[in-house]
Amino acid sequence: MNNHYRLKMSCPDQVGIVSQISQFIANNQGSITEANHHTDLENKWFFMRHEISAKSLPFGMEEFKQKFTPLAESLNIDWSITDSAVKNKVVLMCSKQSHCIADILNQWHSGDLDCDITCVISNHRDFETLVQWYNIPFYYVPVGEDKSEHFEKVTEIIEQHEAETIVLARYMQILPTEVCDKFHHQIINIHHSFLPSFIGAKPYHQAYNRGVKLIGATCHYVTKDLDEGPIIEQDVARVSHRMTTTDMVRLGKDVEKRVLSNGLRMHLEGRVIVHNNKTMILD
Repeated sequence: MNNHYRLKMSCPDQVGIVSQISQFIANNQGSITEANHHTDLENKWFFMRHEISAKSLPFGMEEFKQKFTPLAESLNIDWSITDSAVKNKVVLMCSKQSHCIADILNQWHSGDLDCDITCVISNHRDFETLVQWYNIPFYYVPVGEDKSEHFEKVTEIIEQHEAETIVLARYMQILPTEVCDKFHHQIINIHHSFLPSFIGAKPYHQAYNRGVKLIGATCHYVTKDLDEGPIIEQDVARVSHRMTTTDMVRLGKDVEKRVLSNGLRMHLEGRVIVHNNKTMILD
């Protein structure tokens, strides 16, 4: 498949943005292969994502950036551009539950997730053999009484592998503020609840006690505020009064892994734009 550039942007809404961006690309012989845009009418903010055939342009990404910058500045655009041929470097983190980590590894191995998984970090050794089967480095970093030592080592490993995305695949530790701030909008978490309902521990037990008819899962960016980061993806499954908490946990695991992989895929494809504490998914 031919590679393409993914250009995404947001800016104050104004007349002529689409026209000017499209004209810039056309003037440089660029071919737009996918275009998505959205206007938040209430907040008067505009969002756009283009995929541009790389081979259609007479220059590479660096020259594209130089040429596009004056237009972006004139429209007050917050923008970024990535090359689909350059794989995103991903670090996975997990604890003792296998469904999410196993699903992501399998999808990566089969080519359904287009990224480089550079390593897996865990505070338990349970999946060391599994990860090594995929020929991916595994780091066991236990959590002691002083959790700061754990997170210092985790941060060191993430930086060593030059990670662009960190995925918490049921990593059952609360990240400290400094880690959240250091990797702002780079850390993706799966929460086993349809947020904002049932924040915190044992959400399935909370849902059972509340007698809900739907349970869900939420993929979101991690911030210093527990389970309150911008939401990327959500889904639900129907439950009944006949189900025990064990039944709900089992059913919920299927939703969790589906939501996490879908959210990660949209992030890798540059389809997520964060504005304030909300996301626009330009799919």
